[in-house]
Amino acid sequence: ALDMEYETKLATRDQLDLIHHHKTGDLISAAMKMGALIANPDDQKTWVEIGYKIGLAFQIQDDVLDVVDDSSLLGKKVGSDQVNHKSTYVTLMGVEQSQMIVEQYFKEAMELIYKLKINHGLILEIMEKLNGIDLDGARKVAGNGFYYLMGDIARLHSAVISYARDFMINRGFTYVVPPFMIRSNVVTGVMSFAEMEGMMYKIEGEDLYLIGTSEHSMIGKFIDTILDEKKLPYTYTSYSPCFRKEKGAHGIEERGVYRIHQFEKQEMIVVCKPEESEEWFVKLYMNTVDLFRSLDIPVRTLECCSGDLADLKNKSVDVEAWSPRQKKYFEVGSCSNLTDAQARRLGIRVKGEKGKYFAHTLNNTVVAPPRMLIAFLENNLNKDGSVNIPEVLQPYMGGTKVLMPKK
Repeated sequence: ALDMEYETKLATRDQLDLIHHHKTGDLISAAMKMGALIANPDDQKTWVEIGYKIGLAFQIQDDVLDVVDDSSLLGKKVGSDQVNHKSTYVTLMGVEQSQMIVEQYFKEAMELIYKLKINHGLILEIMEKLNGIDLDGARKVAGNGFYYLMGDIARLHSAVISYARDFMINRGFTYVVPPFMIRSNVVTGVMSFAEMEGMMYKIEGEDLYLIGTSEHSMIGKFIDTILDEKKLPYTYTSYSPCFRKEKGAHGIEERGVYRIHQFEKQEMIVVCKPEESEEWFVKLYMNTVDLFRSLDIPVRTLECCSGDLADLKNKSVDVEAWSPRQKKYFEVGSCSNLTDAQARRLGIRVKGEKGKYFAHTLNNTVVAPPRMLIAFLENNLNKDGSVNIPEVLQPYMGGTKVLMPKK
């Protein structure tokens, strides 16, 4: 293997974009389109830009780029024996959402949206015309970040959850309704401290927290357990309400259903052998893609860069749905492979022919209304303000094919 000397450059945080195991020429071409490279790619002395501020160095060897997570190597010769990968998987390196990579689009985006008189944003107007939401009443009872769903919208909300449940059961997953509260040792086993502080509601005077997602209690189910290798994988789809503080840069919406304190979600989790987790990762997020396509909602998948990953996540892909009103995609689900991070914290081991080892854990959103109702209503909206119900959902709506605005 050849050693190559790198010219160290001070990169701004929005200039980091580099990817494992991509051919150098393709990488430079992609990076230039993203505005990440300021050096001339034809200059052999300067192959790639180095992200000095977050301690990333890079190695080009046999026309393949590798990432070295070691700031001491910056500006030095890097040999192949010094490359120390934390992961066996391809991971996009970067710090901002603009640096994520769109993997694939599914179903053409709807270009035309019928214009209604907008008071609080189109999605709320659609719901209000159907007499389906009361935010003011909820604010009086619980404050911002809560809602009353009513009538057809409440029924649609339940229908989507029920359809998602059956969708996953039909794909071989076992349906579970888990505990909606968990103890602190489970919380610290499934998430980082920063996530815990920004998300979890603690029950006063008790060692209990409201779950932010059923993944927490579902993975916690295996705490301090030695699993029989022959019984793997465990594949579950779980339903729960979810409770989140939503502290941080985004916060909650004063009038909306996108970022809120309380919502319901159908989840999927897998506990498997390490060598199977990459394959399961793809299967999980494609389940969500297939579900949204069956509801006539255009979606795409987006690979998250390293700077956008929570501490325990090895790799993550967001599923994003098309919003005709905003003319952009927005997140409706997130699929994560945590490899053995949660298993090590929680003591989830597997006993096999070659001894004991830590399991791999994965999780993914099947569907999480009312956020996904934004995409559903906008993409199924008619000119007269009515909303089409896709054929697969009609049995869960008592045969209703169209939701009509209330006079």
